[in-house]
Amino acid sequence: MYSRSLLGLPEVPSITTVIGQQHLDLTGWASHMATSALITDTRLPGAVGSPAKLKTLARQCNDAAERFRDDSAARGDRVHDYAEQVALRALGMPHNLAEAREALAQHREVNFADRFDEWWETYQVKPLAAEITVWNHTVGYAGTLDLVAEIGGRVCLIDYKTRGTDRFGRVKGLSDNVVMQLAAGFKAEESLVDAEAGTWEPWAYGEDAMLIGVAVGETEVVAYQANPQTLPQYWQKFWALRQVWQYQQAVEAAPTPLQPLAPPIAMAQHS
Repeated sequence: MYSRSLLGLPEVPSITTVIGQQHLDLTGWASHMATSALITDTRLPGAVGSPAKLKTLARQCNDAAERFRDDSAARGDRVHDYAEQVALRALGMPHNLAEAREALAQHREVNFADRFDEWWETYQVKPLAAEITVWNHTVGYAGTLDLVAEIGGRVCLIDYKTRGTDRFGRVKGLSDNVVMQLAAGFKAEESLVDAEAGTWEPWAYGEDAMLIGVAVGETEVVAYQANPQTLPQYWQKFWALRQVWQYQQAVEAAPTPLQPLAPPIAMAQHS
């Protein structure tokens, strides 16, 4: 949820919260992660033949998907922070680039920074704003864009996604949901100027911007343009998910939907 200032109350959902209303069945993936963790556990040979040890081992491996998710989220935060510091340095603003790179190095993730630097130079990125918060009153949502920049003479709205590497050594692709995320940013009506004071200004980049999703990996960085022909459909999908969020809030606030029903009173038979 976002508020209009640091002192204000939450008013609208975030872009990612709205997109999260789309149900994704991850049970198969979670089972795969648990099974993979179990069969690669070095304690497995010693547990064979002991039901008690196998049960304990299986229970400990059962949360492999959650641990993988949390580790990936933490890594994504570190990579995003590095990317932000690169942009702040280029903008001539205060930055913590050295600290951000060191944080990646401590987790043996400095390759993400190296590949990102190569991409930044190759695409000749000229940042206009980093980590800019936007608001849409008409639909009712807010969010934060990773970067607004000029590339090849075009204004671009950019969203970074930290991705793993496939068996061929290539960075994994992006989910189509990034198009929804970028479309929502493009449709913003205001951008934040001062969070403490709650000052906003009209959104300056919603006319002729190119929407780009960037997959940041250890071996390479690949940029994808959101197909302009698909933007109306993905915007409509985002709008529909926003309605789902609203109705879900109303349902949760409503009285208990089902109530016990007593049997009808038996009627006396007429003689």
